[in-house]
Amino acid sequence: MASSRTPAVADHRAEDEHSTATTPRAERAPRRRLSVDERREQLITVALDLFSKYPPEDVSIDDIAAAAGASRPLVYHYFPGKQALYEESLRRAGQELAGRFEEHAQGPLSERLYRVMGRYLDFVDSHGPGFSALLRGGSVAASPGTTAVIDEVRRAAHDQILLHLAVAEPSAGLRRTVRAWIANAEITSLDWLADRSVPREELQLQLVQEFVAALTLTAAREPALALELAGFFAAERPEGPTGRLVRELADLLTVPNLAPQLTRLAAS
Repeated sequence: MASSRTPAVADHRAEDEHSTATTPRAERAPRRRLSVDERREQLITVALDLFSKYPPEDVSIDDIAAAAGASRPLVYHYFPGKQALYEESLRRAGQELAGRFEEHAQGPLSERLYRVMGRYLDFVDSHGPGFSALLRGGSVAASPGTTAVIDEVRRAAHDQILLHLAVAEPSAGLRRTVRAWIANAEITSLDWLADRSVPREELQLQLVQEFVAALTLTAAREPALALELAGFFAAERPEGPTGRLVRELADLLTVPNLAPQLTRLAAS
């Protein structure tokens, strides 16, 4: 896509020089008159759509203007540059992602978390390239502003999980376990986005079971936490993610030559 070079935007040329001109884009949308607020919202929506389909470094102001049916100077009238528009788009997406961790506190925790992770993977799938580049630290559009947005999503996920655990005073160890699992979910889901070698539903279940396993290990090290989590295990169902995990672990005792070793270690 050829870039316009008008004097009005000469100071903004440098930030778009790295954009890939040959990257396929949507055809230019027809122009129509919008109010100030409507135009700003439209630009954010269009930008987010492009950043979801392509790495942010491959999207230019010209691409956004064309998709919005606007001129390049008009985009700069609302935003000082592509970075500001990217950060605002990311902020909106971050709010949506944080909202996907909200879940009614009803039913077994692992089943609630399974539904949450389904919505999370839906989001990762639909916003792949842009978020993959950012979370992997390889995006030239990464900045303190974009990092703050991602950190806010992580805090929201952390707080929602602790809320569902209903532990009166979460220990430092439990908080570390939750934060470590959130980081693992990011890494695992982005790796899946790159090759999709694991079926979506299988990954969804795996992430939940990894949380249950980490939670159990933390409780084994913290007797007070183990007592508080008694209700969590009591509410779990055999057909749910936790029940399936317990059966999978029990099946290890039927593996030839492995059962005696596990028994030996347990008796030590």
